[in-house]
Amino acid sequence: MPGGRLTQQERQQIALGVADGLAYAEIARRLDRPTSTVTREVMRNGGPTAYRADLAHRATERRAHRRRQAAPQGAQVPPQADGRDTEAVREYEEAFTTLLMQQGLPKMVSRVLTCLYTTDAGSLTASELAQRLQVSPASVSKAVTLLDSQGLIRRERDERRRERYVVDNDVFYQGMIAAARSNALLAETARQGVGILGRDTQAAVRLENIARFVDFVSESMARAAEQARDILYMKPETTSGSAAEQSAEPAEPAGPAPDPST
Repeated sequence: MPGGRLTQQERQQIALGVADGLAYAEIARRLDRPTSTVTREVMRNGGPTAYRADLAHRATERRAHRRRQAAPQGAQVPPQADGRDTEAVREYEEAFTTLLMQQGLPKMVSRVLTCLYTTDAGSLTASELAQRLQVSPASVSKAVTLLDSQGLIRRERDERRRERYVVDNDVFYQGMIAAARSNALLAETARQGVGILGRDTQAAVRLENIARFVDFVSESMARAAEQARDILYMKPETTSGSAAEQSAEPAEPAGPAPDPST
């Protein structure tokens, strides 16, 4: 896939595509760029309703200038653990953050959640988050408060009595259950309007259909989460006892061939 920064001409094409209501994937295909590049570009620069190519280009130049000023002379990016590609990891984290923003989370909340999801331990302290994201502790505090209130993270104390913010498998399950409950509340509220607006009115019919739809979706979501909960705790498969090894074992004797005369 093509690399490098977007040119001003490419940004103008993105702006035209957004104005025409094209999907990000279609705009990316026309530019021969990854969809994540286009999505991140638009979300970082005002979103689909406020994206402007000239402003986005200037903002990108300013960010690059600030990074050059902030980087100490001769500074090197620390290598990632397990031999990971630092640039690839950064690009992935940005794409993940952009996706969470598209789903309605504020930018800092999305950055914090992405940081926790992509950390091997699945938990970080406030100071570790602030250091990794290069933001103030106050920004981290606001973000984790929102994440905690929505059940997307949990808090615990480590051996040094420091508060840690954790995303583990059960937190993800609880988040799905919380989403199902939120949908159920929406259905209940929609159904309340049926009696208020008059059952035979078009508005009441619309609200009743919404309530039925959301009821079905929330019940299905909760049931699926319960049924699939064990998947969150599966361990990676090992190569021992693989199909290839099993096929190498001697086959059972087939037994005597049938007598053709019988």
